[in-house]
Amino acid sequence: MSKICSFFGHRKINESNNLYNKVYNIIIDLVEKKGVDTFYFGGFGEFDDLCYAIVSKLKEKYCFIQRIYCLEDIRYINPLKRPKYLKSEDYESFIYLPLSYDYWYTRIYYRNCAMIDSSDFVVFYAMPKNDSGAYKALKYAIRTKKHIVNLYDN
Repeated sequence: MSKICSFFGHRKINESNNLYNKVYNIIIDLVEKKGVDTFYFGGFGEFDDLCYAIVSKLKEKYCFIQRIYCLEDIRYINPLKRPKYLKSEDYESFIYLPLSYDYWYTRIYYRNCAMIDSSDFVVFYAMPKNDSGAYKALKYAIRTKKHIVNLYDN
């Protein structure tokens, strides 16, 4: 049975070898011990970029890994309407998860909630900051009792 992991973090992070190694080891554990083969990405920020790079590197060893981009706008299902930075060769699939509420200003938040709802595991890099989208996603994941890891180090 396929299991899904999604990632959420701040646009700017303190990238280090230590953080890279933590994320790398978590993803290895998810694949080898927890049966995760599908990784959801929202594609905003340095933490997402770090996680994407690690999953892409591990895809060389674990060819069954799927990198899925979760679109925040259903119009982008059509490749001709998709933003140029979303390249078909970078992901195995693009999906649009139905949102519980869809208003342009909050669309990313509800897309994140839909990603969390669909995930078995969620990896965060989120500091406790109320105006942060990553922190709001973390609070949602806690409320919905998901298996989470928060790598933010005070």
